[in-house]
Amino acid sequence: MPKTAREVPPPLELLCLKALWKLREGNVRDVQQAVAQTRPLAYTTIMTVLERLVRKEKLTRRKRGRAFLYAPTMSEDAMRQVAVRELLENFFDGSAQNLARFLGAPEIAAAAVVSGDAASKAEPEVRIDTVLL
Repeated sequence: MPKTAREVPPPLELLCLKALWKLREGNVRDVQQAVAQTRPLAYTTIMTVLERLVRKEKLTRRKRGRAFLYAPTMSEDAMRQVAVRELLENFFDGSAQNLARFLGAPEIAAAAVVSGDAASKAEPEVRIDTVLL
């Protein structure tokens, strides 16, 4: 049985994405220099990671001169929303209220947006945006 692809990229890919969110667009060298502040990696490693992100459609790539320029296809906030949704689904059975209870943060539960008809459901659907990240 094939594994399903995770929407949230693994740490090294996320590190490169973070660099590109700051840069908005950059070549391999630009990303390498940004990443080197926290984790020095070889040029070829960064190139491989960027190409992997292009295949996963997390980045776009266009040619400028002899180099490729890479740009993210989704914003940092959109990725945060995906990460929170994945966290909810995998660890809290899709319940934002369970997450808020786990965090011991009643103010988050109180501030969460309740949608749907609470009377028709055992537990109202709660949406937590990116306040946790």
